[in-house]
Amino acid sequence: MEAQGRGGKDLTRGPIGSTLLLFAAPTLASNILQSLNGSINAIWVGRFLGAQALAATANANITMFLMFSVVFGFGMASTVMIAQAVGRDDLDGARRAFGSAVGFCTFLGIVVAMAGWIGAPALLRLLATPAEAFAMALTYLRVIFIAMPATLLSVMMMMGLRGTGDARTPLIFMFVSVGVDLILNPVLILGFGPIPALGIGGSAAGTAAAGLISLIGLILYIYAKDLPLRLRGREFAYLRPAPEQMRVLLGKGLPMGLQMIVMSGSGLMMIGLVNREGFLLTAAYGAAQQIWTYLQMPAMAMGAAVSAMAAQNVGAGRWDRISRITGYGLSYLLLITGAMVAVILLFHAPLLSLFLGSNAAAMEAAWNMQLLASWSFMLFGCTMILFGVMRANGVVVKPLLILIFTLFAVRLGFYHLGYPRLGENALWLSLPAGSGMALLLAGVVYLQGGWRKAKLLIPVHEEECRESVHAESEPAGRIAPAG
Repeated sequence: MEAQGRGGKDLTRGPIGSTLLLFAAPTLASNILQSLNGSINAIWVGRFLGAQALAATANANITMFLMFSVVFGFGMASTVMIAQAVGRDDLDGARRAFGSAVGFCTFLGIVVAMAGWIGAPALLRLLATPAEAFAMALTYLRVIFIAMPATLLSVMMMMGLRGTGDARTPLIFMFVSVGVDLILNPVLILGFGPIPALGIGGSAAGTAAAGLISLIGLILYIYAKDLPLRLRGREFAYLRPAPEQMRVLLGKGLPMGLQMIVMSGSGLMMIGLVNREGFLLTAAYGAAQQIWTYLQMPAMAMGAAVSAMAAQNVGAGRWDRISRITGYGLSYLLLITGAMVAVILLFHAPLLSLFLGSNAAAMEAAWNMQLLASWSFMLFGCTMILFGVMRANGVVVKPLLILIFTLFAVRLGFYHLGYPRLGENALWLSLPAGSGMALLLAGVVYLQGGWRKAKLLIPVHEEECRESVHAESEPAGRIAPAG
């Protein structure tokens, strides 16, 4: 197959277990890199510029996450269009899907940058940004909005490459982006030699410059290595989004993006309920949440890998491999996440002390949270695997409805019914209650098998694109915890 011969990976042949694991590992590494980068940048800002600057970036990042969630949904839809085309040996169809996604993303990024620059003050007021942090948040947000076209385009291109089975190239340029960002952030914040100190604007500029450098490097690498999705000659016309592909990007991408927003909204709901319990529990929950963020990464990375692999096999008509892909995905997820949970519980004291210092009361409260709720991320991960496989054949609405029901109705219902007897523990136990119900419903939908009867995504240059699929990763490598 031409795609696999020049940079992509054929996910429709050979051993499933080792192929899936090797394909998922770079995506997991990318997510961890981005999260660590975000944490280190927060340390730079907090240490060098103070609490007001840190609050400013936090308020700006809420806005950015919402934008990334929507755009990331489009990226996931394009990933599956590309994967299904590759699976049926239609390299031209994969390039058409890639071109439409890149062209649409570029246009969207420019519109978002212009609207964001103009509307940034109104957005921050809508978020009730504290007055003392408003000016810095505005500077930070506007710089980030300027960089939005390059940032979104980079995300879209990396997701497209994963659709061809290439998870290595996105990891390489994630290293580039993170490495440049780690160097530029302190230099631009504090100034160095002839470079003036830019303060909070320097932090945003460092992140923006790193994204642009990574994007330029990625484009040059794609053409230097003649990777499958490179466009030449008449193929540049594919950058003008075709109507049938736009129906797929919008019809499937928006529900996928909404899933990210639902998970983030669930996390905000939990924070609101925790805040009612007082400062001590809020601090403890903040520490536990930092650790839980990393617990979600195997689910997102393995879900993305399973989804892309299943999509290629759907495109190739290899339904005999789908159940085995699901089985391996679930097994790896339980093994990896289970090991992480064990490490977190065994070494909870030194891990929590990183965030809580020597506050014994907060440490005890955070340990109680972890003991009651950490294992729920194994259930959450299994749900993401089932969603990823089903979406490989176009199921996007049912997973969204299941998440809305379980992350809000089930959790809130458990909390309100259990609080009189369980007290604050009702909060922590609502996480496994919601995750367990989500897994049960996802399992029912998966086993019923109706998702298998959906129409395969037909070649994008014929009639109408009807179905696409989901790849579960994090826009910025880090999502607001579903707990």
